[in-house]
Amino acid sequence: MTSLKMFWDCIFSPRLVKIYGNGPVERLYEPKTFEKWGDQVINSLYVIWKIGVYTSPFLVGMLYQRGYFEPDGLITLTKLVTSVGVILVVSFCIRGMGRAENPTYTRFLATLQSAQKDLSPSIKQQLNMYDFEFKAWPVEYKSTVEHSDSNPKALSVPKQLTFPQCLLQIPYRIIAYFAIHTFGIRLIYPGTIGILQMVLEQSLLQGRSRLVELYHGERFKIETVDKNEIDALYISRRGNTTNGNTLVVCCEGNAGFYEIGIAITPIEAGYSVLGWNHPGFGGSTGRPYPPQEKNAIDAVMQFAINKLGYKPENIILFGWSIGGYTSTWAAMSYPDIKGLVLDATFDDVLPLAVNHMPRWWGPIVEVAIREHVNLNIIENLVKYPGPVFIIRRTEDEVICLR
Repeated sequence: MTSLKMFWDCIFSPRLVKIYGNGPVERLYEPKTFEKWGDQVINSLYVIWKIGVYTSPFLVGMLYQRGYFEPDGLITLTKLVTSVGVILVVSFCIRGMGRAENPTYTRFLATLQSAQKDLSPSIKQQLNMYDFEFKAWPVEYKSTVEHSDSNPKALSVPKQLTFPQCLLQIPYRIIAYFAIHTFGIRLIYPGTIGILQMVLEQSLLQGRSRLVELYHGERFKIETVDKNEIDALYISRRGNTTNGNTLVVCCEGNAGFYEIGIAITPIEAGYSVLGWNHPGFGGSTGRPYPPQEKNAIDAVMQFAINKLGYKPENIILFGWSIGGYTSTWAAMSYPDIKGLVLDATFDDVLPLAVNHMPRWWGPIVEVAIREHVNLNIIENLVKYPGPVFIIRRTEDEVICLR
């Protein structure tokens, strides 16, 4: 008979996806009927909610036109919201019941609860057998010191505006702020879009499974100084290959994830590899604004040096596309690293943003980029004194010019 505590724990526990090393062939976790039904309803409501958020301006206008913000309409909306709430609560309870009756899930939950109390090496080894919702993964490294820029002096000096010019820019700044914090950051980093992540879920799982099963990858959760949680995966080739003592830290593009990104290139070349996801990508929390991006790569570098034990002179940074920003910032901040590789990256994001937006948006785009998402890679790159290898292709749409 299932205890009340077990039932309660299973209501709010994470979704189990896959079990590694379960006999000769790894397999996906098979939920019981109640858990499957509950999950389907919860996931369906989540998708509807996400679609509603993205289409909210149109929905609000439509509801207003049809009188749903008048007293009678509000009563109808209240009944609808209450009904959905009841369905959601019942679905959570049904899912919890199904999990509590499943011995495979209860074993996983016991391992997870032990890991959250004390993540010993033996418990970590058991936890590595499971692939589950990353939000429940225990933090294994906390970055407590913010690494300041080694040379904060910029190449370009911002234009000094007169008082009338400042007044004229106020509307631009207001529009730019709301644009960047609603759709703008998602256009620059489409990997943060929840629906896209749902579409890619199976591909990400397959890619992560390959890294774990074939290359013995180990997953970690790293906490940044601004309390974001970074989803990272480490593959050690130390002592196994000629290049195994060198660690390649991979910085993915604007829709890239370590599961299906550039990590496979240095892995197949025999290097040890540390992949991580931008804030808001995959299991990582936050949003990829420059301060959070800097804190994320800084925490990853501290983790590589202090936890994994790599000296900076044995670390190579590998940046793809927009990942050139975090990789060049890390190279500037850790100038003793072995080298920097930039592939299909750019000098400055502003010209790209201007070219992809209507011409009359130019002043707004410039304010939005310079004040909120100033990904000026060349500013970082010139402050790194070490070796740089830049990869360019004849048909690249985006290339470094300076």
